[in-house]
Amino acid sequence: MNSRRTFLKTLGLGGISLAMQGCLAATGARNKPRPNFIFFFTDDQGWQDLKCAGHPYLKTPNMDRLAKEGTRFEQFYSSASVCSPSRAAFMTGHYPARHRIHQHLWKHSHNKHLGMPDYLDPKAAMVTRILQNAGYHTGHFGKWHLGNTQNAPEPGAYGIDAYRTLVGTGPSWDRNGKKSKTDLAHLSYDSCTNKDHFWTHSTDLIVDEAIAFLEKNEGQPFYLNLWTLLPHAPNRPTTEQLKKYQGLKAKPEDFESWMRGYAEKASDLEEQMKTYCAVMGNIDAALGRLLDKLDEMKIADHTLIFFTSDNGPEDYHIGNVRNSGMGSTGRLRGRKRSLYEGGIRMPCIARWPDHIPAGAVDKTSVMAAVDWLPTVCALAGIPTPDIKPDGEDVSDILKGTPRARRRPLFWEWRGRVHGNKAFTPPGLAIRDGDWKLFAEPDGSRKELYHIPKDPEERNNVAEQNPIIVSRLLQQLSEWKETLPE
Repeated sequence: MNSRRTFLKTLGLGGISLAMQGCLAATGARNKPRPNFIFFFTDDQGWQDLKCAGHPYLKTPNMDRLAKEGTRFEQFYSSASVCSPSRAAFMTGHYPARHRIHQHLWKHSHNKHLGMPDYLDPKAAMVTRILQNAGYHTGHFGKWHLGNTQNAPEPGAYGIDAYRTLVGTGPSWDRNGKKSKTDLAHLSYDSCTNKDHFWTHSTDLIVDEAIAFLEKNEGQPFYLNLWTLLPHAPNRPTTEQLKKYQGLKAKPEDFESWMRGYAEKASDLEEQMKTYCAVMGNIDAALGRLLDKLDEMKIADHTLIFFTSDNGPEDYHIGNVRNSGMGSTGRLRGRKRSLYEGGIRMPCIARWPDHIPAGAVDKTSVMAAVDWLPTVCALAGIPTPDIKPDGEDVSDILKGTPRARRRPLFWEWRGRVHGNKAFTPPGLAIRDGDWKLFAEPDGSRKELYHIPKDPEERNNVAEQNPIIVSRLLQQLSEWKETLPE
């Protein structure tokens, strides 16, 4: 037990010392031009849910513009298959299990039942606090979901200077979109009524706050989290938003592989797809306003925009998400809550003019949420604190040098997977090189896939590769030993 505690302490789970913070603030990197960062984070967007990624119906001109002016990465992974743990990984550079966040954070009884805290420990190392201590102005607008019980800290406790949140604590909006102290901070997904379009227009309000933040901090380096509610349920677009897709004739054969089979069993594919596409249009339009503002302020060239989602698309087998369950995983197996590719492989675009290649598509480099913190530090010229992040610095990949990953990736899932039984894998997974292994915590039910050759995860080759299985099982076991009990 003592050795376990010592190991966890070395991971920085108790935070960064004041002395270390002072060193960061005094770093010589202040003398170099430093990029601004905008982390644009959608909720439940599927891997194929962009026109430029091959979606047959979606019209996403601004996401496509971002890809044309930057690089799209086809093998970017979330570190969890649901929201709260995914967000914890981006913020800390650690696998969420290190913070005992295994599923979505909710009310105290739910969290306690699952052995989770009520909120992410604010003393842990945070990308926002690291940059704040190095002179960056930090902001967070939109969904939080790292703790929304009454006792949960506000985002300011995490190194964030300005914030307005949903599914969190602190300043928020009311249902009319007016700024409020707390009204919708604890917003429940089920609390929206049919006549309530706040949810559908929420991205507009989030971008409004982001633009105000940019104007207020003009001339200063900044780091900004812009985390949307959409396309998470409930999806109830307005008549105006639906107009663009009035003539849509959705057919299962317009998709391939696993997504085709999923579409074939939809209760009303055409209407569900119209609704989903209309809601995605709201995100795209809001993104366009943000891009235009960066151009207007003449800071686009100095700003890295990183666009991705928290986990795979929702499954329509859950009763209240019929329309939001139409996100596309393309040929990938699984959806939200699944550790198969469709649940954890995300759409990903990065743009930073003259630094990140324009119009490129990286199909081979493997990156993940846990890489965000060390990569941001490297790009900002800030020494990464001695917190032993689970991720690695992938700034070279972002800048146009594809390469093999240096560290394996790990996942765990302790909950239920809804819908197709073929979407329910064993509870642990590791990706090392081209290989991805699944196993239960006791080592049973082994599945091995060669991802470049079999991205659909249809051909389990565990029996034919016992040496590889043994090696990866050993790595999984050693990783599990480093986690809190």
